[in-house]
Amino acid sequence: MKIAQVAPLYESVPPKLYGGTERVVSYITEELVKLGHDITLYASGDSRTSARLRSVCKRALRLDGGKLLSPLAHHLNLIETVAQDADEFDVVHFHLDYLPFSQIRRLEIPAVTTLHGRLDIPDLYPLFREFGDMRLISISDAQRTPMPWASWLTTVHHGIPEDLHRPSYSSGDYLAFLGRISPEKRVDRAIEIAQQAGMPLRVAAKIDDADRNYFEAEISDLLANSDVEFVGEIGEQDKTDFLGNAAALLFPIDWPEPFGLVMIESMACGTPVIAFRGGSVAEIVDEGVTGFVVESVEEATEAVKQIPSIDRRVCHERFLERFTSRRMCEQYLTAYERGIWEKRRGTRGKRGLTLTF
Repeated sequence: MKIAQVAPLYESVPPKLYGGTERVVSYITEELVKLGHDITLYASGDSRTSARLRSVCKRALRLDGGKLLSPLAHHLNLIETVAQDADEFDVVHFHLDYLPFSQIRRLEIPAVTTLHGRLDIPDLYPLFREFGDMRLISISDAQRTPMPWASWLTTVHHGIPEDLHRPSYSSGDYLAFLGRISPEKRVDRAIEIAQQAGMPLRVAAKIDDADRNYFEAEISDLLANSDVEFVGEIGEQDKTDFLGNAAALLFPIDWPEPFGLVMIESMACGTPVIAFRGGSVAEIVDEGVTGFVVESVEEATEAVKQIPSIDRRVCHERFLERFTSRRMCEQYLTAYERGIWEKRRGTRGKRGLTLTF
């Protein structure tokens, strides 16, 4: 198949440090190339790929953030560029949320859209009802909960290359937190769990400008007054050691997590996950096999005591069964074929449009 992958421009593909969506787009792109498909990646010009790269900006927008007038302008330019090229492809796979919907409809672009963010935002509902003819892919079943009526094509869980991380089967001597410092990620809970469990905590986290005030007001004193090692933002090459040498990953979220890539990264390293129930967590963590799903700091502290009951080899094996990029891409190919079949069949959208090639 001739497939276009259209990534956000905020980070390169793959990102140099933090960046979940762009990292997943990279895994999809590279795996599809390995499977023999003709792939064009639309992304920032500093992206690295074995596919054909087309870009509308030289560098990832986060790196040039201080010089930009409008990131939205770059994304609208990207969508227009893809629209002009759309006839080249059997399917265009967008990762830009709802931004391309009008172009998809008016130009009858053969497209699917993976939604990567939270959907429990009422302002979104009228828009998605209007664009009921879009073919949407969720990254967890839980992500769909606020909009079960939307035009879902399928759910495809994220995956990562099976050889990306080397599993560690040692017991680990610290707890790990990896992600962003933000109110919904709740690093404060991780600090409290580690204190109650009497274990060291290492925190590898990005602090966005939008979360800087929260960090300074709520978190910086907690870090300064506790036995926590704050290592800052780390890249892909550092995750194997950081996660693999941990006794467990703490994922103490306080929001409807659409997926949570770090959970499967931890499993790939053979490291169990202790996660608060919410969003996709119960879909990702196999209770007692790859970790524990909890609902309070007290339950998490008790789960820390149960870490030795997890067989780290089995944890890694479950990752290989469920969350590799090869499995993810095979499911996406099925979704592409279904989307193409529906268009050829002349599926009618909400406005009565007949969508055909």
